[in-house]
Amino acid sequence: MLDLVKKIFVTGEPGIGKTTLIGKIVYELKSRGLSIGGVLTRDMREKGVRIGFQIVSLSDGVIGTLSSVKVKTGPKVGKYRVNLNDLKNIFAASILYSIDYSDIIVCDEVGPMELISPDVRRAIVALLDSDKPVIGSVHKRLKDPIIDRITGSDDIKVYEITFENRELLHKTIVEEIMPFIK
Repeated sequence: MLDLVKKIFVTGEPGIGKTTLIGKIVYELKSRGLSIGGVLTRDMREKGVRIGFQIVSLSDGVIGTLSSVKVKTGPKVGKYRVNLNDLKNIFAASILYSIDYSDIIVCDEVGPMELISPDVRRAIVALLDSDKPVIGSVHKRLKDPIIDRITGSDDIKVYEITFENRELLHKTIVEEIMPFIK
């Protein structure tokens, strides 16, 4: 018997396919006619080299910069500078909008770059406090009260993506979330 929860997150090593998996879930849910809101992040590359990350709003298709080696201001995480403006105006705004207007909310990812923004932190807390179904990804090793809440809650299921399960895990998650769609 599955433990029925309406908030499901995935975690795993960098590059294991968290965003790819969430993209498959979004595609499947949209193909069922559901309204999907929230955000996806994706790599920005030049000549095959990652130079940063984009934010994609699933509600309206707006794309912004989460972080980049080319951004000159903002907090630094590794070799990247974080774009606090796009985190506020795209990431946080999309999450908050989706709480009111989407069937399912996607939050990819809850990690060190995103959690630098006080606006994103507030939006993620609102998301976790909401009654909406959520699909998200969470950083594997970061210690933070918000991540502790996600990984330590009985009301949130966290799957670890591995090479062995990553091709079929999206089907499991879609089937688990469907009973909560109103």
